[in-house]
Order: sequence, then structure tokens, then C-alpha cells
Amino acid sequence: MAPTRPSEEKAYRKYFIPLESNPEVFTELVHKLGVSESLCYQDVFSLDDPDLLAFIPRPAYALVLVFPTTEAYEARCEQEEARTGPYEGHGESEPVVWYKQTIYNACGLYALLHGISNGAARDHISPRSIMSNVLEAGIPLKPDDRGLVLEDSKELEEAYASVASKGDTQAPADPKDVVDFHYIAYVKASNGHLYQLDGDRRGPIDLGELSSEEDVLSETCLEVIRGLIREDKTGSVNFSLMALVPGND
Repeated sequence: MAPTRPSEEKAYRKYFIPLESNPEVFTELVHKLGVSESLCYQDVFSLDDPDLLAFIPRPAYALVLVFPTTEAYEARCEQEEARTGPYEGHGESEPVVWYKQTIYNACGLYALLHGISNGAARDHISPRSIMSNVLEAGIPLKPDDRGLVLEDSKELEEAYASVASKGDTQAPADPKDVVDFHYIAYVKASNGHLYQLDGDRRGPIDLGELSSEEDVLSETCLEVIRGLIREDKTGSVNFSLMALVPGND
């Protein structure tokens, strides 16, 4: 999805076809970007059923939540951001790597990038890969300039384009079409804190410290997601969750 809040209207230089919420598509893309084939995405079919959760390999390195945007959600975002200034984090001391969304309809890509740029998932990125190059160029920079690293990466754009039309549903014909679903990521960062990462917000959202035994499928993170779902008063069931987890080499 593209940013929709009136106070955050932006001009875009690039427009991407949105990614389908599909573990196979996300897995193919992260492998093209240089993440080891030892990691993959899997659907999380329940936030509450311990038997279904037990099927998911651990540790879970990152989550991608897909949900319908509503006026209530947008209003809450505006209220929260009225109390915060723009994020200016950069450099190796930055506890979490955050990317400001500057490519229209690419929130799925930003959620994916947030997941593999942080925590233990980052250790699975191959040297001299597309993602390694993005991190090397982007980490020293403040958010506006870091965003340009993503925009200007032809390798990233080509890898994305090679999978964007895949999946079980037909992709929009026009990348400028408005999409009513949004993607955000949850990661356990290098400082042990749980972060919600959304390139459409003003910066990363620190949700507090996790214990050394907790990953992003811990009860702490699951309850955050349950709260977001409860907040949706439309009765929509169009929420989906994917986890970045160990897979087969």
C-alpha cells in the first residue's frame, strides 16, 4: 500500500506492482536478494492455537503482518505521530535498521527488507549480494538518503519485478492503483527489543524488551498483533501473518 494520511502526502519517483501475501513469493524474493536458502517464509495460521503454532520452526526471525487499512487505523497513526518527531537514526550504533517508504505500493517489499535487515536474520545475508550491498550503502545514511539507496538500486528493482507478478491472484495492471492492504514487519533487534517497522510511519516503534528466550512469535508479540486485530471494528477477516523461519537448505 502507499501512504494515505493527508498530512503525509508525498511525491513518488517510482511505482511498483504490489506483492501478493504469499510465502513462496516472499521466499523467492529474499533468496534473490542474497538471504541464505536456509531461511524461508511460512504462513502463521493462528495466533492462539498452540498446536498450529507448534508446527512453525523456531526461532522466528521476523513477522510480516498484512491487514486492511481503515479510517480508525489511520486516525490512530496520526495521533501517535503528532507526539513524535521524525526519526533520524543512522550508523552502526542504530539498534534497528528502518527504511522510509518512498516507493509507491511497495509496502510488502519494505516489510520484507525490515525483516532481513535486523536481528539474527541479517547473519544469513551472503556477502556481495544485493542485500549486502544495500546495507553497506544504506546503514551510514539518515532515512531520506537511505531511501534513495533503495530507489536507485537497479538490482533490487529487477529482483522485485521478477517475482511481483507471481502468486495465486492477478496483480494490478497499473502500479499506481490504490491497494487497500498494508504490510508491516515485527523484528527482534540487536538490542533485544521488539520493534514494529513500517516505512509509512515516521520511524521504528519500540515495543519493549524481549527476554533472551523470546522470538517474534512469543506471547509478547502475538498480543500486540491481537490488539491491532481487535481494534478493527469492521469485522474484517482479511488479516494474514507470515514468519521468516529456518527451512531446508
